[in-house]
Amino acid sequence: MRLTALSDAEPRPRRIAIGTFDGVHRGHREVIAGADTVVTFEPHPQSVIAPGTEPRLLTTLGQKAELIESLGVEELVVVGFDADFKSWSAEDFVERAILGALGATQVAVGENFRFGAKAHGDVDMLRADGRFEARIVPLLEVDGEIVSSSHIRGLVAGGAVEYAGELLGRRLWLDGEVVHGDKRGRELGFPTANLVPDPALALPAHGVYACTVDLDPGGVDHGTHLAAVNVGVRPQFNTGRGELVEAYLLDFSGDLYGLPIRLSFGKRLRGERRFDSVEALIEQMHHDVDETRAWGARTGA
Repeated sequence: MRLTALSDAEPRPRRIAIGTFDGVHRGHREVIAGADTVVTFEPHPQSVIAPGTEPRLLTTLGQKAELIESLGVEELVVVGFDADFKSWSAEDFVERAILGALGATQVAVGENFRFGAKAHGDVDMLRADGRFEARIVPLLEVDGEIVSSSHIRGLVAGGAVEYAGELLGRRLWLDGEVVHGDKRGRELGFPTANLVPDPALALPAHGVYACTVDLDPGGVDHGTHLAAVNVGVRPQFNTGRGELVEAYLLDFSGDLYGLPIRLSFGKRLRGERRFDSVEALIEQMHHDVDETRAWGARTGA
């Protein structure tokens, strides 16, 4: 899949799907179906329209590209959402982007899509333009709820990673580089691969999760392992650290420092809490590992 900045795009007949597509969830996939080109925005428009109010994201641009490529899309066009682009009128967007830069013959969007300065453009404007076919996709409902990035973020924030995964159409990912910690897990008999989470990304509620860990994200030899993962601040110890993600990989030994890994969150096992003693914590950690192993056997993870 080609990755193209809007400013570098050459006009050609394209079937395009337009949206922010954070998470590339099941509803987004309905919009993207049949498109050869996806048009997205970077950074998230809200960070420019109303700085400080932007949501925590479900995907980085790289993850978004990976997911979109897996849908068979030929090209991802990235619109740099900055102060200049923010000032484009809805008419500007149609003339300069959809027709001028991209030469679109078909435009697919979700039924709630808005565009242009002050969000004046809507699906009716696209339908009324006879120079391309407008494909307006109804919002997807699952269990009576609209599937949306904001709804999924709320589920993630509450720790409901299983249901979030159902709406995403995959498990929630967290990518990062393994960093040195306090070696506390090693002292307890549970050495962990530690990630410092990006504050711009959605992170599950503090607690312990059954996960898989991919030691070669995006590569060929995935080397996937089950892992019991703690998200939080480790209330048992006064570390002075902020949020940390600690993954204890089952049946694994080796040095992962400095390497990229991908966590895929499967199930929340419990909340994070302080125990009466270190011995009680260790006993609980053994139970967490047993639950993780049982989850893996049950799901084929």
